[in-house]
Amino acid sequence: MENLFKLLFFLFLGVALMVLVLERFGKPMDEQTQHRWARWVIPLCALLLVVQLVRHYWV
Repeated sequence: MENLFKLLFFLFLGVALMVLVLERFGKPMDEQTQHRWARWVIPLCALLLVVQLVRHYWV
C-alpha cells in the first residue's frame, strides 16, 4: 500500500509540474493548427476504442 501512495504522489507531482511549466512557457495554438489537431482526435479515439474491444474479446 505504501508503494501505491508513493506512485500516486509522484504522478500527481509530475502532472502538477507539467501544468505549471506549460502555463508559464507554453504559447497558445493558432486557430488553424487547432483545427488540424481537432480533425484527427475523434477518429483516433474511435480507432483506439475498436482496437481495445478487439483485444478484449478476441486476443
